[in-house]
Amino acid sequence: MLSMTRIGLAPVLGYLIIEEDFNIALGVFALAGLTDLLDGFIARNWANQKSALGSALDPLADKILISILYVSLTYADLIPVPLTYMIISRDVMLIAAVFYVRYRTLPTPRTLAKYFNPCYATARLKPTFISKVNTAVQLILVAASLAAPVFNYADSIYLQILWCFTAFTTAASAYSYYHYGRKTVQVIKD
Repeated sequence: MLSMTRIGLAPVLGYLIIEEDFNIALGVFALAGLTDLLDGFIARNWANQKSALGSALDPLADKILISILYVSLTYADLIPVPLTYMIISRDVMLIAAVFYVRYRTLPTPRTLAKYFNPCYATARLKPTFISKVNTAVQLILVAASLAAPVFNYADSIYLQILWCFTAFTTAASAYSYYHYGRKTVQVIKD
């Protein structure tokens, strides 16, 4: 339910940013962040609340939210186009890799119903340390970029330094998945 809320908030945030209603967008972003924190807290502390569907929806909600935020913040001229392109490209490559791993680990006969059934888990992607750092840095950049027009620091050198640091961690994260490859995938055997 919390992941679905985050997915539902993503286009609302995109609309608010494009309409340059940054005050409300900042509040909605905080709400989306709260649902993510609450979702993780519940999954870690109440085992009966964990599900295969939830573990598939949570990262999907994060990717949708991040993608919409970066595209809309780029449209509003608060994040540079090359950085957004880099972030979206990395995510597309990761998603393609997940689809490939899903196909390879699915037992025969492989059917579309089995392939797209999130309750039938065959593999788990373990994020690398730099990927976790990158996620945090990307979220910090989104928060800082959303707050920039509200608090009047859109042209700050510190924001530009954060762009560079985000580009570095995004590239490092992409490389870590390429370099460690199979070590980041855990095949689930029934």
